[in-house]
Amino acid sequence: MHPAVRSNLPGHPTPLAALHSVSKRFGAHLALDGFSLELLAGQITALLGPNGAGKSTAVRVLLGLTRPDSGHAEVLGRNPRSSEARTSLGAMLQVARAPDTLSVREHIELFRSYYPRPLPTAELLMRTGLSALEHQRFGTLSGGQKQRVLLALALSGDPAVVCLDEPTVGLDPQSRRQLWNEIRALATAGKAVLLTTHYLEEADALAHQVVLLERGRTVRSGTPAEIKHSVAAARIRCRTQIDPTALRALPTVTAVEADRGGVILFAHDPQRVLRELLPLDDSLSELEVSAASLEDAILALAPTAASAGSVPGVCP
Repeated sequence: MHPAVRSNLPGHPTPLAALHSVSKRFGAHLALDGFSLELLAGQITALLGPNGAGKSTAVRVLLGLTRPDSGHAEVLGRNPRSSEARTSLGAMLQVARAPDTLSVREHIELFRSYYPRPLPTAELLMRTGLSALEHQRFGTLSGGQKQRVLLALALSGDPAVVCLDEPTVGLDPQSRRQLWNEIRALATAGKAVLLTTHYLEEADALAHQVVLLERGRTVRSGTPAEIKHSVAAARIRCRTQIDPTALRALPTVTAVEADRGGVILFAHDPQRVLRELLPLDDSLSELEVSAASLEDAILALAPTAASAGSVPGVCP
């Protein structure tokens, strides 16, 4: 683990990378507006938001690919454009290309040559599940296999900070789950991982910390559980004859939505709601109670973010 991982105060981790009050404008569009972010060792931070929220701009500033108009970024206490910082960064960007004619091994060995202390080729092949494909040309690989190659390239230099911009777009469920396991392993190894994704299930499953970005500013941050609990602890679905206005007046209910001939109630205290709801309608049916999802919470906090949640896209 890098010596900059922790401060001198016990229990107070030092960020491996950070953005400090960063603003960036592209013409009339303000992509980031005083945005700050800290990435801690051993943690996966999910940066969420709708198209145009500023997620990719934040990643590019952190990687030193885009200069901010104000504020600054740092990686291991250094400017991300410095050679020391660059060799401590690994990135898997949403829009990435690799020559089709090179083999998997050739790609990895080429990228390893850029770093002073790269991981062994065999280890990279094993960790990303590519050992059996090392001599296969990149252009002949499936979409999921290509994503694993791009991850191997991002890890070639054994980086302390790993930025993954929409890493599972277009993958089938099995390939996505395999990639999730590798992302979790990065955090277990002490890396600071920044994940941007439109798949809110992915953020809920992986992230230790979630930052919700909209119009270049932080709307809310916290653990997935904290964000979900801040809006509603549970969702209650049922078919009922009770008027929606009366449902909204039930204790701890925060929202009511129509759903396939029934309704969904979002509530902080579902047991209390049920105690009052059941005597009001003896014809109530199809009752289901479940924990609120991250998508439910984000829909309440930033509706445009949740409505874009399952639609992959490029964010300026």
